[in-house]
Formats: sequence, structure tokens, C-alpha cells
Amino acid sequence: MGFPLHEILARLMEEVGELVRAVNHIYGPKQKKSEEEKRELSDELGDIIFIVICLANSLSIDLNESFRGVMKKCYSGDGNRYE
Repeated sequence: MGFPLHEILARLMEEVGELVRAVNHIYGPKQKKSEEEKRELSDELGDIIFIVICLANSLSIDLNESFRGVMKKCYSGDGNRYE
């Protein structure tokens, strides 16, 4: 058995927080502290994707199927929003 669900969700929130902090340092008013390491947005997004995959696996969710459903919804009922 993998990690408990609440631990995966806590890790996901931590990673999302790191992405928010990185975006705020790059595009927002908050300056990075001199002792903070530079974080790449691509690395932070990769961390989030990894944790989401772990979460889906722990719940036996097929992400390919889920993603296809989301894309179908995006391009059928609300097709003009995402061009």
C-alpha cells in the first residue's frame, strides 16, 4: 500500500504553494529572499503532476480516461472558450 491519502494531499498543497511562491517571485510584487534558492516553474509543475499521478494511483483512477473526459467537455459544451 502507498502513502495515506491525507499525506498525498498535504504534499500536493505544499507543491502548489511552492508554485505560487515561484510565480509571485517572477511575476508578482514579492521579491525572493537572498537565501531562497531559485525555483523553475517547470520543476514546480512537474512536482505537482507527479503528486497528482500518485494521488490518482492510490485511488485507482485512470488519469488518461479522466483527461479525455475533461478535454471532451472543454471542446464540446464550451468549445469557444479555449481556442
